[in-house]
Amino acid sequence: MAANVQKTSSLGKVLVTGGCGFLGHHIVKLIVERHPATQVSVLDLRTELNRNSNTNVSYHNCDITSVGAVQQIFSKIQPDVVIHTAGANLIAKNEVHYKVNVDGTKNLLAAAEKTGVKVFVYTSSASVIYNPKTELINADESWPLVMGKDQPEYYTHTKAIAEKAVLEANRGETGMLTCAIRPAGIFGEGDVQTLPKMVSAYQKGQNKFQVGSNNNLFDFSYVGNIAHGHLLAVQALLHTQKMMPTIPLDTEKVDGEAFFITNGQPVYFWDFARAVYHEAGDTLPLSSVWKMSQGLMYLIGAILEWLFWILGKTPNLTRQQVKYSCMTRYYSIKKAEKRLGYQPIVNLEEGVRRGVKYILQEEQKGKDKKDQ
Repeated sequence: MAANVQKTSSLGKVLVTGGCGFLGHHIVKLIVERHPATQVSVLDLRTELNRNSNTNVSYHNCDITSVGAVQQIFSKIQPDVVIHTAGANLIAKNEVHYKVNVDGTKNLLAAAEKTGVKVFVYTSSASVIYNPKTELINADESWPLVMGKDQPEYYTHTKAIAEKAVLEANRGETGMLTCAIRPAGIFGEGDVQTLPKMVSAYQKGQNKFQVGSNNNLFDFSYVGNIAHGHLLAVQALLHTQKMMPTIPLDTEKVDGEAFFITNGQPVYFWDFARAVYHEAGDTLPLSSVWKMSQGLMYLIGAILEWLFWILGKTPNLTRQQVKYSCMTRYYSIKKAEKRLGYQPIVNLEEGVRRGVKYILQEEQKGKDKKDQ
């Protein structure tokens, strides 16, 4: 079904929550490029950053944890489509994670149903099936959600609860169609987590070290591909909505479903890091890299966390980073390929080149300002 979805100049009125964030603003950019007649409304806590200059894009400050504020915005905009990317910062406190990720999502769903939204696409996380005892090897959507005491990351626990709520809202009283996109390891222009830390590590001379034996495959996903996956989901749901009350075959169904979206190019973790180092200027031969044991680096990470906690800062090496750099974690995108017609539009090498180039350009801009 997805392969037959027609590209249109307009998706109607689209509301993007978190549209000034890393992923959100790339989604807005792609909508403007592909569907130029679409009326895009960006809803974010603060809308000063990453604004799109297109006249069809409007910006609205809104706290999604406020029921009244959300309902007021929805009543004003009357969106046809909601793409919900907003979420709590990874380092936020647990109560903030729950309030934003769970309560905020439920507020949006309630407002969407009340105002007759046709399509609701939620940005979940590939981590919702993660548990520390099982490596993720070509994991697909049949793997169960991991929540509660079995989920070591509270942030991920709340993302799983929110995903469940979104999918359960599919084909409710108003007929709204929903689905969830599960990205893995997003990076690219405007990235604030993955590439900046790796570029910083290179600039500090930490490219001389490697944790573990580098035999663990990992999924990194270029942000443009994740945005592409979201828009394919919107188109597929709009197509299904036009066909209602007909329900697609289970093998074609998009509504009520979750989809892993990645680059489809799992790579050894430190090979990716070295590709980033190389784009940042690294010429160190592989023979000069020191291989440090995971156990030793985990201990060092714990000590650094304690010392930096005293100083009120965050170290460049943490136990979580050590754990992530040594685990196998990649996913199957076959379901997205078949039902959404998804194929990555930017390969891993080009994505790294674009992302690192952006970081270096921003650093240069900062230096130029200081010199003025």
